[in-house]
Amino acid sequence: MQNRELQLLAAKARLLAVDAVHEAKAGHPGGSLSCMDALIYLYFEEMHIDPANPHDPARDRFVLSKGHCAPALYSVLALRGFFPPEELKLLRSIKGHISGHPDMVYIPGVDMSTGSLGQGISCAVGMALGAKHQGKDFRVYSILGDGEIAEGQVWEAAMAAAKWKLDNLCAFLDVNGLQIDGATKDVMPSEPLDRKFAAFNWHVICVNGHDFDALRAAAAEARSTKGQPTMVLMKTTKGKGVSYMENSVAWHGKAPNDEQFAVARAELEAAIRELED
Repeated sequence: MQNRELQLLAAKARLLAVDAVHEAKAGHPGGSLSCMDALIYLYFEEMHIDPANPHDPARDRFVLSKGHCAPALYSVLALRGFFPPEELKLLRSIKGHISGHPDMVYIPGVDMSTGSLGQGISCAVGMALGAKHQGKDFRVYSILGDGEIAEGQVWEAAMAAAKWKLDNLCAFLDVNGLQIDGATKDVMPSEPLDRKFAAFNWHVICVNGHDFDALRAAAAEARSTKGQPTMVLMKTTKGKGVSYMENSVAWHGKAPNDEQFAVARAELEAAIRELED
């Protein structure tokens, strides 16, 4: 796809996500907006998937390891045709099936239920290892948060992926620098991430997570890398696309009120109109 088409889809997905969080009066908009471009690229260009056949055994798999950012994944799945966008208004509603974290039982297109931080990447490793053992050629993708990697299980998964030379696994780390309690550098410093993952014998690529050319090149490099899993370190802006949410830890896990939502909607609709012109 052309980059402008992907940018338009990302703007529409951001609007759907913010709308859903506002409707639910709960959720995690900041990290959902920061990883949206990577999700759009994966689901609309990179991954082999079929919304009409979400359980196709030959499909590529995706695991949202930072499961609290489900509004991003749900919005992309809806735009991709896995379910009607209108269902997003049921986010976190007891009357609906769109739960606050990814649910593989009730939501078409979700490959793994996640939410407990650190566990999703382990599931992705298991999927990739299973594909190797079964001689399948599907690929496995995952997105982690930079606050999430304080969990020890992430590094156990990283060791296992390297041990089994899972070159069919490509993970994206959303490096937006903020987590629920503040800046990651203050809560639990994790840098230098490139050297750490390289020391765990991963192939490491550093990109701007809002640049579709960079995301495309990284995915191609990951596909051509043999004998190692790939970690794409994405520098991103938390709350991307909504001015007052950008780079603000306050928007990690709360919903905008009606006045704030009106501002967000106006900004995102303006971005959509500009990209449609």
